[in-house]
Amino acid sequence: MKKIRITVMKIADYKDLREKYENPIEHACSMSLGQIFVSNGWVKPEGFCDSAWDTVSPFVMTLAHGGENIYDGWMKNPRSAMISCNDGFRPVSFLLETMEEDAE
Repeated sequence: MKKIRITVMKIADYKDLREKYENPIEHACSMSLGQIFVSNGWVKPEGFCDSAWDTVSPFVMTLAHGGENIYDGWMKNPRSAMISCNDGFRPVSFLLETMEEDAE
């Protein structure tokens, strides 16, 4: 099974939606732009958001098992995917990339 690098590429914040619909919460997300996680297949990386993992894990599993060309050529790199978490108020976009065998 291949390791998958998960990089935080964008963090959005829809303040207008939060003000109108969200109950105030103390801490929603601790991701940082450029932050990198490495997954060993089905194992959620330490410190990775549970809700975000629920969204990205099927794609991580596909890539970890050698899957390529998700959604028929959607990505320029066939061994990658751009996936966003399902938080409608502050979505985070992640770049998932299959790591080479000799990479850390």
